[in-house]
Amino acid sequence: MSTRCNEEEILPMAGGRDGNGNTEKKIAMERRLGLVDGIAMIVGSIVGSGIFISPKGVLQSTGSAGLSIIVWASCGFISFVGAICYAELGTMINSSGGDYAYLGEAYGPLPAFLYLWAALLIIIPVSNAIIALAFANYILQPIWGACSPSDSAVRLVAAFAVGVLAYINCCNMRWVAKLQTIFMAAKVIALGLVISTGCIAYFIQGESRGFRKPFENTTTDPSLIALSFYSGLFSFAGWNCLNFVAEEVREPHKNLPRAIFISMPIITIVYVMTNVAYLIVLTPEEILNSSAVAVTFGDHVYSSFTWVIQVLVAISALGTLHSSIFSSSRIFFVGARNGHLPGAIALISIDNLTPIPSILFMGGLTMIMLVVTDVYVLINYTSFVEATFVAAAVGGLLWLRRKRPDVPRPIKVNLVYPIAFFVVSIFLVCFPVFSSPMEVVTAIGIIVTAIPVFYLCIARKSKPKWISAASNKCTVLCQKIFLAVPESIGEKTL
Repeated sequence: MSTRCNEEEILPMAGGRDGNGNTEKKIAMERRLGLVDGIAMIVGSIVGSGIFISPKGVLQSTGSAGLSIIVWASCGFISFVGAICYAELGTMINSSGGDYAYLGEAYGPLPAFLYLWAALLIIIPVSNAIIALAFANYILQPIWGACSPSDSAVRLVAAFAVGVLAYINCCNMRWVAKLQTIFMAAKVIALGLVISTGCIAYFIQGESRGFRKPFENTTTDPSLIALSFYSGLFSFAGWNCLNFVAEEVREPHKNLPRAIFISMPIITIVYVMTNVAYLIVLTPEEILNSSAVAVTFGDHVYSSFTWVIQVLVAISALGTLHSSIFSSSRIFFVGARNGHLPGAIALISIDNLTPIPSILFMGGLTMIMLVVTDVYVLINYTSFVEATFVAAAVGGLLWLRRKRPDVPRPIKVNLVYPIAFFVVSIFLVCFPVFSSPMEVVTAIGIIVTAIPVFYLCIARKSKPKWISAASNKCTVLCQKIFLAVPESIGEKTL
């Protein structure tokens, strides 16, 4: 689907000369993310609104404060194991796209396309929409006071946030990196405020309301304990985000694993300490009756200044949305580059060296999900689908150890870790089959619809002419509008 629109005029000079002395002009995304940027991205993706809103999910399933803290620490360790497994995959397969790239390398194009299809219809737009709505709710709550913000206002603010962040991601990668660092600082301030307040309440005021009987009412039901892990691991989602942009990380063989080894233990410690702080100030009953634990916490300790917590939660959610927009757009970009999506999505802006069509495509899908009134029912589909493909990716690591044992692996983890994480992932996949069978059937149905699309539109060598013609016209139009070209164009000028 290669198209040209006066490329000799619009391509910048870059790339040196070939063997005949001709100037080669190439366009590619630059490696601009360093170690600090990588840490900020992982922290920004994981630490969102969840730690401020939903710790009651773990407490509700465990039944006691003591077991809930153990579950939070265990979920952090499990996520860390998954992250180091992905560090091996990311340094061995140095390609953006994360799970999409790893599934394609391990199993072939069809499984990779199944993931891309699920990401297109479920994982990315639903996740982004939920985060955007959480931001809008919390940024509007101080304005509305005791009343709940109107649904229209929430969706308009959410759409505005998606639009502004998409614009920033289109314009300048340096802005993206700096903004992510700012958002990380805001998250640290918010969590630091909660933790320090809890420490003051314990050491100075002598409070420990949730730990007076830490293991009272502890559940012994295995299904409820499993559900608590499901809730806890959901709050750690995003630990693999840096793998989606591996091609834009400087010295990925060093910085990718370093960012993981630094950020994951810090996040785990902060999550555990935050939950301890909640339980110092609040009783388990107060947490279970709260729809937003951080706000209830603020009501107890800050009184009229609770709006500070609400604003910090909103900024935290905005930072997560920012990271998600940046990383998820690369999945579509790599998919289009491999011929699994229209070629227009694989174009790169000449001026900004950013995949503008892919970012706008992803933003448009998110906007559509904001229009759907019952978008929250899709959260269960998202969790199941993500767990399924993470299990497949880690299984791919084990398969590649056997299939390609001689491939250089800058990071090579002990086999105990991927095997253990694979078992945990399989458990997370199987558990919803019994607890939410209809959601599982629906999610599988959506994924299966990718198979005929793959064989009719991608695997076939002779595609219908109208499809090729429409794709070419769309590509040319995007090239003209965004001054964008395919990656690594090598046009020669005599």
